[in-house]
Amino acid sequence: MRVPALIMAGGKGKRMGLPVEKPLLPFLGKPLIEWVVEAVQSANNVSDVYVVTSGNTPETEKKCVKDGLRVLRTEGKGYHDDLKQAILSAQLLCPILVIPSDIPAITGEVLDRVVNAYEECGKDALAVFVPIEARGRLGLSISSTDLHDGVSYAVSGVNIINGAKISEEKIPTAAIITEEIDVLLNINTLKDLDIAEKIMKRNREIGS
Repeated sequence: MRVPALIMAGGKGKRMGLPVEKPLLPFLGKPLIEWVVEAVQSANNVSDVYVVTSGNTPETEKKCVKDGLRVLRTEGKGYHDDLKQAILSAQLLCPILVIPSDIPAITGEVLDRVVNAYEECGKDALAVFVPIEARGRLGLSISSTDLHDGVSYAVSGVNIINGAKISEEKIPTAAIITEEIDVLLNINTLKDLDIAEKIMKRNREIGS
């Protein structure tokens, strides 16, 4: 199964408190969004890649256009509104992989496994969640949470949704619960950025 992917890069990124747009924030030598784009492009189960921008991220949009990426510009009313607008404007009425632009440790291998899990789950949506305590142990912020089977989890931002169902209020959703660094390192604050860089540097040294 191969699916199109939407990289969400239209948020205001207020929590970072920086003049630079969050997707363009330097991370180990290159912008956050470049790490995500490279991972998505390396995934075998991804057919097409789109970057979702808004008026909040004009410089990100310029960079993506310059890099030859397809851009879907939305009104910037919020994550869910932007996602719905992007899906409908591109007529992506099929399963779609959705990834935030601020998870620099994500890999194509992990994304392929997410697509495979979605294909097997038999539901119209699949979300990847992280145990709140796993982020807490690393000193990472807990920003967005959601309930699954009565338990609150940190939202990784990696999801698959059937675009044909995007206008429905309630979509049956399966879940992957994981502590993998690949999805655990979601950058919401400058402290998160610092911690994530140190973890990835250490993992690189161990792997080399």
